[in-house]
Amino acid sequence: MESSSPATAKPTSSNDPLLKAWARIRNSLLWIVAIALLLRVGWIIVGHTYRFKATDDNFGFGWEMGRIAASLASGHGFSNPFGPATGPTAWEPPLYPYLTAGVFLVFGIYSKASAFVLLSLNSIFSALTCIPIFLIARRIFSERVAVGSAWAWALLPNVMFWCTRAIWETSLAALLLTTIVWLALTLEDRDGWMPWFQFGLLWGVAALSSTSLLSFLPAAGLWAWYRRSRRGKRSFAGVVLASAVFCACIAPWLVRNQQAFGKFIFIRDNFGAELRLGNGNGADGTWMEYLHPSQDIYALRQYQAMGELAYIAMRKRQALDYIEADYGRFAKLCFKRFIYYWAGPPKVTQPWWMSEVKNSLFLASSVLMFWGLARALRLRKSNSGQSGARLLLWLFLLYPAMYYFVYCIPRYRHPVEPETAILAVFLLTETGNKTKACSPVQSSEHESV
Repeated sequence: MESSSPATAKPTSSNDPLLKAWARIRNSLLWIVAIALLLRVGWIIVGHTYRFKATDDNFGFGWEMGRIAASLASGHGFSNPFGPATGPTAWEPPLYPYLTAGVFLVFGIYSKASAFVLLSLNSIFSALTCIPIFLIARRIFSERVAVGSAWAWALLPNVMFWCTRAIWETSLAALLLTTIVWLALTLEDRDGWMPWFQFGLLWGVAALSSTSLLSFLPAAGLWAWYRRSRRGKRSFAGVVLASAVFCACIAPWLVRNQQAFGKFIFIRDNFGAELRLGNGNGADGTWMEYLHPSQDIYALRQYQAMGELAYIAMRKRQALDYIEADYGRFAKLCFKRFIYYWAGPPKVTQPWWMSEVKNSLFLASSVLMFWGLARALRLRKSNSGQSGARLLLWLFLLYPAMYYFVYCIPRYRHPVEPETAILAVFLLTETGNKTKACSPVQSSEHESV
């Protein structure tokens, strides 16, 4: 009598059309992006996240960017970041407010239709981020890590939160920064002027979208130059071209700021005010939002009476006086902000355990990222892989540094979340490989006994 065996049953299961379809889908970048977008737009519809409360005069609909967009759409120019007529502003970079204003002009100022369109655009930015995530992970590590990282970005709820809840440039910043990292990684392999043109253009768009991303610009440029020099490739002309394209992108806005304020302002001007929101009497390492002009009527009246530049200069002086009075205290606050950036700031929420759970998951992802980065830096499988991990090291050193001196909120970590996901998946994949490698040995030892 013949008996069936696992070997004969296996082909039957492999011929299952559902399994074949899943095998195609799970490794298809197109499907990953499509599913990511479907989940995000689906949650906007099911969760009604496009319904912003109007009790705060719609300020929660885009906050300062929403206010500036409403001013643009109503014909008052790039101004009034807090609602009342306060004149021209450079409180925020221009790209996202202009994008929001364009949507307002077509679908209505602060309308539900505009909210749905803007959140859907954010979801497109977030879904498209799967592409550079996949390309970075495949270049530095492997196809398996690339697929896992792209799926992690597509499915994780904390990733979907920002693009489906906040009218802000957060998701666009993550897409731009991740694309820049991939382009910097590949510049050593590419010739001609186009890669450098793309490099300058992307950095120009990034600067006009989220100016804080520029902290990574020197490292990305020098790293690409160094890698090309090791291969004997010239880069000077390319660097000049990229710089020219970058300057051409931001020049119109610099001219506008000069005309509006009568002095040079590099894209945005509110750093002094932000510094004060993290450093002053009562500072504990978190954001003192109760001092913000949007929350404090006295601060808003000061802003109106003094004008934007004078108000920011006053706030900057207050912060610097506080810092200079006790550098040791400032150092302790910076250390607290470092912890809060990577472990999550303390929150007062109900129920209390929800805040603890969120911060625990926030911390866990940071631990996996640092552990994965350390592991990647030690690996010497390939020169390109190890050097790619070094570029990620510079990213994690430079981009968050400003927030240690000012203040941090969870949204500030989102632009580097794609790289965090890649390193976490890499670490888990390495652990899985080790477990599988040990299993046959254990099994054979058991059989021999």
